Amino acid sequence: MRFLRNHWFDIGFIAAIIIGVFLLISNVSGIQLLLCINLIALFLHQFEEYRFPGYFPEMLNSVMFSSTQPDRFPLNSNSALIVNLTTGWLFYSLAAIFAGNAIWLGIATMMVSSGNFIGHTFIFNIKGRTLYNPGMLTSVILFLPISVCFFYLVIRSGSATPLVWIAGIILGIVLNYIGVLKLVEWFKNRNTSYVFSRRHFKSDD
Repeated sequence: MRFLRNHWFDIGFIAAIIIGVFLLISNVSGIQLLLCINLIALFLHQFEEYRFPGYFPEMLNSVMFSSTQPDRFPLNSNSALIVNLTTGWLFYSLAAIFAGNAIWLGIATMMVSSGNFIGHTFIFNIKGRTLYNPGMLTSVILFLPISVCFFYLVIRSGSATPLVWIAGIILGIVLNYIGVLKLVEWFKNRNTSYVFSRRHFKSDD
């Protein structure tokens, strides 16, 4: 478990390469292709946040929560693992696998991707008075265009009924709020032993 907690984002990066190769030799297309690419984008996004440059934990805790313990509060290495593997890996993978049979899942995950774009591009930079933060690059060059293409394709094809749109939007809100914000809140602990290593700090790069 300790290895997974320290290297889940590295595993995701390897998974992104494997899925990318699979897509090159397969005949996946349309909405499913976009959802598979969105999953790859998620892995690369997490790699940018936690490995290179990797100081997202410090930025989030210090800038967004004014934490005096940015190495563990409120986000810690355990809650980061839980949030990213459940709200991220699980739902993005399910959306890619079921694709056309569960458009509502795709809509929900694209809302999470769009939320990441808004958060990294505007909220984090404005509050932190910065021009860049870990996760912003992949949000701009991957999440934004993928989301736009997905919603355009779904609307143009008419493959989502009003009920599907409602279900997808509601789940998207739930994932953004409960699957991210509330999970961090529920697992916060000033005395936790799940501390981020020094490489997650910009000042120690």
